[in-house]
Amino acid sequence: MFTSFFYTLRERRVPVSITEWMTLMKALSSGYISSLTDFYYTARAILVKSEAYFDQYDIAFQEYFKGVEAPPEISEQILSWLKDPFNQLLLTHGENPLFDAMEFEELLKEFEKRLREQTERHDRGDYWIGRGGTSPFGHSGQSAAGFRLGGGGGGRSAIQIAEQRQFRNYRHDLTLDIRQIEVALKGLRQFNRVGPEDELDLDKTIDATARNAGDIELVWRRSRKNKVKLLLLMDVGGSMDPFAHLCSLLFSAAHRSTHFKDFQYYYFHNCIYDWVYRDIERRDAVSIDHLLHILEPDYKVILVGDAWMAPSELNNVYGAIYYYERNHKPGIVRLKQIADHFTHCVWLNPESQAYWNEPTVAMIRKIFPMFELTIEGLQQAIKKLIVKR
Repeated sequence: MFTSFFYTLRERRVPVSITEWMTLMKALSSGYISSLTDFYYTARAILVKSEAYFDQYDIAFQEYFKGVEAPPEISEQILSWLKDPFNQLLLTHGENPLFDAMEFEELLKEFEKRLREQTERHDRGDYWIGRGGTSPFGHSGQSAAGFRLGGGGGGRSAIQIAEQRQFRNYRHDLTLDIRQIEVALKGLRQFNRVGPEDELDLDKTIDATARNAGDIELVWRRSRKNKVKLLLLMDVGGSMDPFAHLCSLLFSAAHRSTHFKDFQYYYFHNCIYDWVYRDIERRDAVSIDHLLHILEPDYKVILVGDAWMAPSELNNVYGAIYYYERNHKPGIVRLKQIADHFTHCVWLNPESQAYWNEPTVAMIRKIFPMFELTIEGLQQAIKKLIVKR
């Protein structure tokens, strides 16, 4: 009876296999599911392989069991128009437009129409998707009813909140938790057999014993050990403050990982100049020249930062905005030194790619492959780090 749900999941790009589907059918026939809530969680546990697909699963579940078509996709460009802080337009009660008289279906049609037609950012208007104003679509406005997209509410009267489903934080394009970061970092593992022969080679032992007429002959081999060494360089302070929690998750996951042969980490502010720091307060300094001297080129290097600063900070001698830096070489030169010394480097940017049009971001992207600090971005960065050169 739920066969069409299987196809709904596939249409929403949830990779459901026949084997998993038959397992769910067996759970149904065995009486383990007695309510729709039970079905939701049981089906998700059996059918969904990764938390990254929870969002698509929710859409498919809503569409199938409630008879509600999934809302139209909202482009990244429209979402970026709605991200920046905005001063709310305040209206008196008598000035509020009466959009609450419009039925939900009518609002949905109007919303889809605006998604198709809108070509630029709009603020404080009464028609387009935007911020402030009296339009029923957007955020921080004063419409009596409507759809909220991003941002905060205006009068807390939205009848639909786009992009706010229960499990949206597991989407590929959104940010990470520690477990997801740990799983991604495991992709860096590269095992080699090194050291003394202290591990039993079971297959060769069986073969040798059979050839020896049943007399046991033990065959030993070297243990497989991960040879990967990781260097993590993180921007802290200033414009990185809003991303402090996210960067802490990345650091915690890397620090907790036990599969690296060596793990080194240092901090910097805005750009790497003549020094990096062992502590987040940037007191315990280590010179870049010394670091490049003691670390071999085979370290995998992950740099984390928004790459957003004044061009002079990146290009000029003594361009650092803090007196204690006093950099004798421009930051751009130091970044090139790092890229030239290490064979594998990537840059993780916590800012959305929609904000990567700044001059300094473009310059740094020419030196390091840059990825968003999201689930998908981290996975792409890990793949880049393990590619042979």
